[in-house]
Amino acid sequence: MFVSDCLNVNEKGHLTIGGVDTVDLAKEYGTPLYVSDENQIRANCQAFVKSIDENYSGNGRVLFASKAFCCKEMCRIVNDEKMGLDVVSGGELYTAIKAGFPTEKIYFHGNNKTIDELTQALDAGVGRIIVDNLTELEHLNALAKQKGKVQGIMFRIKPGIDAHTHSFIRTGQIDSKFGLALETGEALEAVKKAVSMENVELCGLHCHIGSQIFDIDPFELAAEVMLKFIAEIKKETGFVVKELNLGGGFGIKYLSEEKPEAYEAYMGRVAKVVKSKAEEYKLDMPFIIIEPGRSIVGSAGITLYTVGAVKEIPNIRTYVSVDGGMGDNPRYILYQSAYELMCANKANEPKDYKVTVAGKCCESGDLIQENALIQKVVPGDILATLSTGAYNYSMASNYNRIPRAATVMVKDGQSRVIIKRESYEDLIRNDV
Repeated sequence: MFVSDCLNVNEKGHLTIGGVDTVDLAKEYGTPLYVSDENQIRANCQAFVKSIDENYSGNGRVLFASKAFCCKEMCRIVNDEKMGLDVVSGGELYTAIKAGFPTEKIYFHGNNKTIDELTQALDAGVGRIIVDNLTELEHLNALAKQKGKVQGIMFRIKPGIDAHTHSFIRTGQIDSKFGLALETGEALEAVKKAVSMENVELCGLHCHIGSQIFDIDPFELAAEVMLKFIAEIKKETGFVVKELNLGGGFGIKYLSEEKPEAYEAYMGRVAKVVKSKAEEYKLDMPFIIIEPGRSIVGSAGITLYTVGAVKEIPNIRTYVSVDGGMGDNPRYILYQSAYELMCANKANEPKDYKVTVAGKCCESGDLIQENALIQKVVPGDILATLSTGAYNYSMASNYNRIPRAATVMVKDGQSRVIIKRESYEDLIRNDV
């Protein structure tokens, strides 16, 4: 019935998350409100860790891609679950450090890291910096030399894989702002430069083919391409690549009819390719790393809104306005992302009311969903958007000077604030 196991309907006919009544949450904390179920998040973490341990005999690591949902409490949970952390900015790195996350388990990504960010990473002692381009390689080697350090790095490689997702979230093909291309010889040139440098240590390679991918075939192909490149590096230079990061991008269920593959199925099939190709090319098995983000937090979260005006335009459409919008969820206007919605206080009633859910921003494109079926709503009802645990808080903005929503975590029937609601004073804090 639901897109996530943590959702249900109670005896009052109200939507629950982690056993907690969402109507009560809206009343206690206000709306808009992000809500995530900690037990679901931890179960997802544990499923990935168990799967990688079983398929690679303990010779692997799961990183949480923190861009999906970055805050101090999430960093603490990831550390509890014995995972590493993928960060893509100085701000994400700073958050992890302030949360007490062990920096040797942090992997720093990004296609255009600034000198300040590279310096920050070196000073913090991050485990790996994933180098995107030759300019960054030169900068990093020089900075590390100044500090008398040798920094462990990986190269981000474009494996040339089209993952069949939205064009904005495909990142593995040659026409991408990310990484070094195989086809042009650029990637091999980078490897040769790195192994000759004194202040960087090439530890491995990284690839990421896109996001929200349901098909396992592209992941298998990417693994095949990367093992072939590792073999080429060994043949051309004698250098042995010891680590292989195969990225993330595993799809989640946004709509009830969607059927993403189980994490175990992905891991099993890709591991089979990695092992067979390592044997074929006479390579030692590399240490395997994966980077799930959305698939850990996405379906464990929802967003709650209060319905304002309901505007019926005969023979055109019905607009249901809510007290949030593109400021707390820009994914519909960016990607036309599909979501399931429901009236949280009428969750046991039929969804037969076709509406366009509109936000409160002064922007005609500020929509959450169009032509969506929900229960019949009136002003004051609580509307829930499901599967918003990833890339909603992370991408939130203060457009129209609207304060960002609070985030609440539920666990075992209890709730707590993990990110406070912004105030108007917060909005002007840095004004001069």
